[in-house]
Amino acid sequence: MPGIMVPSCPIPTPTDLPPAPPTPETLAYSLTLPAAPRTPAVARAATRTILRTHALDDVTDAAVQVVSELVSCACRLAPVAEVYLSLRYRDGALRVVLYDGHPRHTHPRLAAACDARRRAVLRVLACVVKACDGDWGFGDAREPGGGTRMWAVLPRRGAAAYLDAEP
Repeated sequence: MPGIMVPSCPIPTPTDLPPAPPTPETLAYSLTLPAAPRTPAVARAATRTILRTHALDDVTDAAVQVVSELVSCACRLAPVAEVYLSLRYRDGALRVVLYDGHPRHTHPRLAAACDARRRAVLRVLACVVKACDGDWGFGDAREPGGGTRMWAVLPRRGAAAYLDAEP
C-alpha cells in the first residue's frame, strides 16, 4: 500500500527489556580472547567489571587473581590463537573455566611432564583457591577440537574472606 511506512526494526516494548538489574545468580559470561601477552590484563579488567555489575564485589580480589593465573597459563602454554574464558555463578560459588587449544598428550611420559609443568605454572592459583576453600583442576576439554580445560570453583564465603586470611 502506498504511503504506509513500516519500520525496518521492531521497537522494543517494556516486556522486551530486562526485568531487573543483574544479580549474582544471573552471572553467566563467556569470552573468546586472543592468546597474547596483554590478554591477562584484559581478562582481569573484564572480570572486575562483570563481578561488580552482578553485586559480587566481595569476591573480586580472589576471582581476578584466579582469572589472571588461568589466562596467563593458557597464553603461555597453548600454541593457539585464542583462549575461551567462562564465568558463572551457581550454588553460592563462582565457577571460572578456561579452555585452551593445547592438545592433551597421548604418550604417558609427555602427558605427565606437561601436567607437571602446568601445575607448576598454576602454583599461585592453587594457593588462592585453597585460601578460599575452593577447588581447581585441569584435564581434557570435552568440546569439539579438544584441548585443555582448566577450572576453579570459588565459594562466595571463602572468596569474600580471601584478603582477611592473608598475613
